[in-house]
Amino acid sequence: MNATTTRERPAPPPAVPSAASVAALTAHPLRAELLRGFAPWAGAAVVCTLLANMAAKSDQWQGSWGETQSSLHIVSALLGGPLAAAAGCWQGGRERRRRTAELRATAARGPLAQFLVASLPLAVWVVAGYAVTAVATLLATWPYVSAGRPVLSALPADAAFLAAMALVGQVVGRLVAWRLAAPVLALCAYLVLGIPSYQTSGARHLSPASADSMGISLPVWWQPLATTAWTGGLAAAAVLAYAARRRYTALLPLAAATVAGVLVAQTGDAMWRADPLANQQVCNTSVTPGICVNALYKGLLPKVSDALSGVTGRLEGVENLPVRFHDLPRESHPDEVRLPMLDPLGQSVVRGELTDPEQYAWEAAAALTGRADRCEARLTDPRAYRVDDAVTEWLGPGPLRDDMDRLSEEWARGQGADKELAGVAADRRALARLKSMGGEERRAWLSRYFATVGSCDPGKVPAL
Repeated sequence: MNATTTRERPAPPPAVPSAASVAALTAHPLRAELLRGFAPWAGAAVVCTLLANMAAKSDQWQGSWGETQSSLHIVSALLGGPLAAAAGCWQGGRERRRRTAELRATAARGPLAQFLVASLPLAVWVVAGYAVTAVATLLATWPYVSAGRPVLSALPADAAFLAAMALVGQVVGRLVAWRLAAPVLALCAYLVLGIPSYQTSGARHLSPASADSMGISLPVWWQPLATTAWTGGLAAAAVLAYAARRRYTALLPLAAATVAGVLVAQTGDAMWRADPLANQQVCNTSVTPGICVNALYKGLLPKVSDALSGVTGRLEGVENLPVRFHDLPRESHPDEVRLPMLDPLGQSVVRGELTDPEQYAWEAAAALTGRADRCEARLTDPRAYRVDDAVTEWLGPGPLRDDMDRLSEEWARGQGADKELAGVAADRRALARLKSMGGEERRAWLSRYFATVGSCDPGKVPAL
């Protein structure tokens, strides 16, 4: 009988894991949170929200570093802050919605580490969204700016505020088991941030949305640090009070926030100083009156000079004129007259161009003849007022003057108002008389007229 021998098969070699599977097993949870899930979408929402609102009001900030940063700061605080808080709140309730809260409680990491792994990626994406918006807006205003520079120290303070709002929202989301908690938190944050803007005390500066305009003022060097300590300290205290094993450690950032908050509230408006450029002007002295524009908008001087060339050309050889049009934040000197307003942007000036040069010239002519507008006697005297009006219209013909005269005449005829009808006719005759004068005669008459512009006595105004 032949014996049958049974040979055992050798065991297969152990499978070698691929590099991709090893990387997936050893990757830090922060990487997964950063690249997937809700956080990138929150960052995209911040970019879309801030950029859309900045673009909608671009006429009001393109052309000035200060106005650009003021608009960006207000939009990021009033809209970005509530949005970041709502996003953090929704992220904080994720484990509850997935019913994995009990599983998370058994994890090896401590509560604070788990909280940071879930919340920091969201804060990073919110800050990244703000950074994209800030770069885009600064690049958008750069081609139209002719003076100054951006205040870069204000950007990290705004970014820190948005990160703080995202962290506080995460804490609220962990504590409040309500699906509507996120939108309600956004609404409450909007009100809390916006209402102090209507206050006048120094405490209004505790709201990041209540900062002064950077159009003509600049923050002192420590202002961004103080506001960051105020908002960041409150957020850090909330996080430590919720997730730290030793919750008393929350007292340290809370104390820092309290000190910073008291400093901000007590200092108030003194946290801002006047921009040196706002008290300077550049001038064109080749004409009379000279034309000066604020140094913040020095690039507009050629355009303003062109718009007023008709006014200054008609005044060539006339005596008793003001020395200059000035554009400084102060009362006019006796030999000056204020230049029509160039700011706020979006009205007379949009993206470095005058929106209506003819209207601007008319306003300059009205400023030349209207320095005595505070005098009731001259305003209420029909003859003096008619002469002032005729000189204004001759220097800077208003685009709507003919239409206004026609409408006034039609109304007076319809109402049977003979006195008003005679007034319209007298206005036309006065303007026609001025236009019909010869060059030398008109210059002599205008010289006598401008000698009386500063007088409140209507009897001194020369006849026309």
